[in-house]
Amino acid sequence: MHFADFLAGSFGGACGVAVGYPLDTVKVRIQTQKQFTGIWQCIVLTIRKEGVHGFFKGMFLPITTISMTSSVVFGTYRNCLQALSYIRKAENTKLDVFMSGLAGGVAQVSVMSPGDIVKVRLQCQTESRHSVNPKYSVKPKYSGPIHCLLSICREQGLSGLYRGALPLALRDGPSFATYFLTYHTLCARLTPDGQKEPGV
Repeated sequence: MHFADFLAGSFGGACGVAVGYPLDTVKVRIQTQKQFTGIWQCIVLTIRKEGVHGFFKGMFLPITTISMTSSVVFGTYRNCLQALSYIRKAENTKLDVFMSGLAGGVAQVSVMSPGDIVKVRLQCQTESRHSVNPKYSVKPKYSGPIHCLLSICREQGLSGLYRGALPLALRDGPSFATYFLTYHTLCARLTPDGQKEPGV
């Protein structure tokens, strides 16, 4: 992968994380905590109890690791495609694209799992150090992503950072396989005859 592609992918990924993160926090809270009964109730309660900051808890780690995750996904994908093409001495098929995407999705779990577990722990932590309402004065367990990461390692060892890694791999493998296959197929359909890639 060229450096410009890597940089653009990292920046695009970071923007995607920032835009989707508040709703991801709402989703995680509704899935894991009984006090939240619906989307609007969760949004209102989070703002009342934690302010806007409550929607962005744990975002630091996903944004800082997105470039690592992207390089593992795209690097694995590209290398698998090249290996399959070399072994078969032929151009890559759609099955090659699918299997290479699957490998990339599974491989990125190695760097994504620790960040994901920290993200979820911080999203589920509804206590706030800077509470907008004084009656909520319970001290949060984790003071930030690094403290959360170190606490998990201290309490559960390094394996604690990989709890849930298998379901994550089972989710992201097929997800990235579908992503790459869809992208590859649409690019091929949109590329005019005689050109190597689609226009703007």
